[in-house]
Amino acid sequence: MTTKIIDFKLLGDDRGSLIALEENHNVPFDVKRVYYIFGTKEGVRRGYHAHKNLKQLAICTSGSCQFLLDDGKIQTHVQLNSPTQGLLIEGLIWREMYDFTPDCVLMVLADNYYNEDDYIRDYDEFLKTVNP
Repeated sequence: MTTKIIDFKLLGDDRGSLIALEENHNVPFDVKRVYYIFGTKEGVRRGYHAHKNLKQLAICTSGSCQFLLDDGKIQTHVQLNSPTQGLLIEGLIWREMYDFTPDCVLMVLADNYYNEDDYIRDYDEFLKTVNP
């Protein structure tokens, strides 16, 4: 499975904290797109897709949520609950996000612009792609 937790260096002082995100440094790719998910209603699951080529780094800047990550053979569950960590997702990984806390803000950095052709939105098609 091509996923990994990246720990960010926490900077700050008695005034507060700061995390710097730098492409090709602690973000291991060129950043072309940033989006964030917030206000997710209780009990809602998001995602339900894989990407053919996109690299993403997901960071819970506030609150927490769970990820289901599936490479077609192994399923893993990861909780993001700190702005000092990011979840790197590369390659053909099915992802679902769930258990969003009411204050959750999930920010995602991507190495490319939105491209619908890069998505696999059907789980059976995903399984056929990763297990030909």
